[in-house]
Amino acid sequence: MKPAATPDTIMLHVPFRLVKRGGRKEVHLPDGAPVPQRTDSTLIKALARAFRWKRMLESGEFATIAELAECEGIAPSYMTRVLRLTLLAPDIVEAILDGRQGPEVTLGRLLDGFPAEWEAQQPSFHKVE
Repeated sequence: MKPAATPDTIMLHVPFRLVKRGGRKEVHLPDGAPVPQRTDSTLIKALARAFRWKRMLESGEFATIAELAECEGIAPSYMTRVLRLTLLAPDIVEAILDGRQGPEVTLGRLLDGFPAEWEAQQPSFHKVE
């Protein structure tokens, strides 16, 4: 019996698309494909800053957001938007820290605003994978 001929070239089809996110390109797999957990370091750093700033304000270390923003060298309006991240539902914060948040949960989208009520946040942001 004669062995089967092996092709010199193997064709492999991998469906994906490139998406810009946070200044970098990411590979997005097709719907239904298993998605590896990946933490968003930019979003995690913003959460950490928000909770640190909140603690500094609550402790009385700084009297106002404007005073703290001046010390940090950032605009008070930006600090206010980042501080709103402390209003995210605990399960959404946990999903972000674990890298289980959906692709729609980005720092840019969160800084654009979201409902303060935890129940109202769920439909918009809680597609935990």
